[in-house]
Amino acid sequence: MMEARTWSIESVEAMEKLGEQLGQEMTEPMVIALVGPLGAGKTHLTKGVARGLGFRGEVTSPTFSLVQEYHGGRLPLFHFDLYRLKSSAEVLAMGWDDFLDQRGVMLAEWGDLFPELFDENDRMIRIEVCENGREVLYC
Repeated sequence: MMEARTWSIESVEAMEKLGEQLGQEMTEPMVIALVGPLGAGKTHLTKGVARGLGFRGEVTSPTFSLVQEYHGGRLPLFHFDLYRLKSSAEVLAMGWDDFLDQRGVMLAEWGDLFPELFDENDRMIRIEVCENGREVLYC
């Protein structure tokens, strides 16, 4: 499991590069809550993670579909957007546990809205908007 770290990010390209670095380090299934305000860069980070895992196709926001699946890399990637959901029961109804069973990397934007879905082994990436870009905390 990767240790806690922080980064200062000054551009979209740097956010995607960070995601790619993290994706290259991911060697086992994991669940990560992506936390940060609208426009913080959660989807850009996910694009990089997908590349780091070896996925070569287009990565898009799951805002309207709620989840995007990416296969073809070392591990499957499941990218969730929980922003519009009202309860953890809705998340479970959309197949959360079925995705867990597929043993891939699950990135859940707005994961902080439903902390009960995450256990002590899951991780969080918090993105804060700062004057000079973004501060990214992985814990």
